[in-house]
Order: sequence, then structure tokens, then C-alpha cells
Amino acid sequence: MGSKTLVVSMLGAAVALTAGVASAQDDMNSNFRDGVGMPLRPADAAAQGWTLETRGHSICQVRLGAAAVSTGVYRTAIPADCGQVLPAGVVGWKPVTDGAALVDGQGQVLIDFNRWSNSLLVSHQSNGVDIQLRRGG
Repeated sequence: MGSKTLVVSMLGAAVALTAGVASAQDDMNSNFRDGVGMPLRPADAAAQGWTLETRGHSICQVRLGAAAVSTGVYRTAIPADCGQVLPAGVVGWKPVTDGAALVDGQGQVLIDFNRWSNSLLVSHQSNGVDIQLRRGG
């Protein structure tokens, strides 16, 4: 291989490497913008209603509010028809490290949802069934 070919090959590799790093940074920035793995902010949660889903079916509409009912716990409206999927005793919600959690009157987490995007929160249950909160309806 001649020196000119070697230089062109090395230049091509450097361009490919730079493009790969830029692409990874774009993916990280996109995830940051989408909120993946970040706490759900009360203002973002209250912007629209959420649809509770499991096994590919919509169960009910849930409202996560921005008004605090106690320190770090925010108002929620969960209709009775959600009862078959959610644990009993939910009185509010709170931001957690990577999403949001529904809590009881003492602020104890009853069900935790990981934030997959600005419009999707997912809770993996021990029985293998996922429960999702999807923004909108």
C-alpha cells in the first residue's frame, strides 16, 4: 500500500470515528431532551392526561397534577376503573430518580414508573406484566 493510500485510509477512519462520536452525542442529547431516565417534573406531568395501559389495552384515564398535597407529593385523579391494575390506596404521585411513582398517604411508593420518554412511563411488574402510563388518550 502506498503512502498516499495509507493517508487516505487513515483520514477515512478518522472521519468515521468523528461521525460515530457525533452520532452518540446526538443520541445522548436526544435522550436528555426526551427525559429518559430523569424525574418527571410536575409541570410536565400536569400538561395533559395520561392513559393507563396494560397488555396492549387502555384501562382508564389518569390525571397527574402539579398541585402539592404534601411535601414532594402531588395531586392525582385516578378513577375507580383503574383499580383492577393499580394497587389500592393511591393518594398522589411524586417524581423519582428515573420517572414517577404513585404513593399512599404517607408518601410510600406503591408503584414505580420508569420514564422511557416525555410521553411514556413504564412499570415492570414481578409477574412479567408491564403497566404503562402514556401521555394523552
